[in-house]
Amino acid sequence: MREKACKVMALCDTEEEYAQLMTEFMRKQKNLPWELHTYTNVDTLLGTEQSGLAMLVVAESAFRQELRGLAPGCLVVLGESGVMRWEDISYVDKYQEAEEVFRQLLGVYMEIADIQLPFLRTNRKTVFIGNYSPVHRCMQTSFAITMSLMLAKKHSTLYLNFEHYAGISELLPDMQTLDLADLLYFLNAQKDKFRLRLQTILKHKGALAYVPPVKSGQNLITVTPQEWLGLLERIEELEEYEYVVLDLGESMQGLFEILRMCRHVYTLTREDRIARGKLLQYEQVLALYEYGDVLGKTKRLSLSHIQKLPEELEQLTKGDLADLVKGLLGDLEEGGES
Repeated sequence: MREKACKVMALCDTEEEYAQLMTEFMRKQKNLPWELHTYTNVDTLLGTEQSGLAMLVVAESAFRQELRGLAPGCLVVLGESGVMRWEDISYVDKYQEAEEVFRQLLGVYMEIADIQLPFLRTNRKTVFIGNYSPVHRCMQTSFAITMSLMLAKKHSTLYLNFEHYAGISELLPDMQTLDLADLLYFLNAQKDKFRLRLQTILKHKGALAYVPPVKSGQNLITVTPQEWLGLLERIEELEEYEYVVLDLGESMQGLFEILRMCRHVYTLTREDRIARGKLLQYEQVLALYEYGDVLGKTKRLSLSHIQKLPEELEQLTKGDLADLVKGLLGDLEEGGES
């Protein structure tokens, strides 16, 4: 009985609509570390739950000292007033997007329970490398593919392009070829079936594996952040790739969460005033929405000194861009082994 109780997270809020919507959102998430019980009455909660809850989340207006008697492993108040009334309790702002509330609750739980949840952990076996810039025509895709090709010489590497228009004719599928949209469709397949589905979709350029980009960029817009993260988690679970290079675009939902998942982030820019302004605004938005950790692992790069790129994709591993990437890979691979 105790073992079962320790896997329960109880949510209590007398605001019934909020409790219902938050519950619906959380139950849609995959791999929750606890079973979710929801209450809109404190007395009902006290009369139903046993001590030893894994986590107790209570709206500030519903909190009563008697709730401490349930001895939850993790106690969180959903703040409503902006004032921290109890210093020994963790707080999460109630009035923000459900996705952010959920993420912060998981973060608190991980810290207090001293566990690693697979979709938030940082000690990943697979190294995800993010490439994203708010500045267009900055050679991001050329840079990402060059890095992927060079990594693939020594490491199992997968390249994924999430841009609205990939722009690389050698990677674009014909109308009969399965692509990234099809892989998303197979996301909920059993693990072994997903592995086989991925193999039917994968293409190769030399040693580099890649999934053909979507034929229509419109397909990217409707994919939820949870689906993108679920896809990357599923790929990692296969344990087939040491590096996964992500060529990211702003058309996708959950961009910041994907960047947070990456161990390294490269942001390419240009030297003109408009580019500097876009980059500044992007960094301000990251800070505003509390993604400072993404900024902390981001390396800015300008490729303005590179005048010409090879015509053939395979030739990207030679020349000025390749020399720049080679230097970056030395630091990246050394850091990955530490």
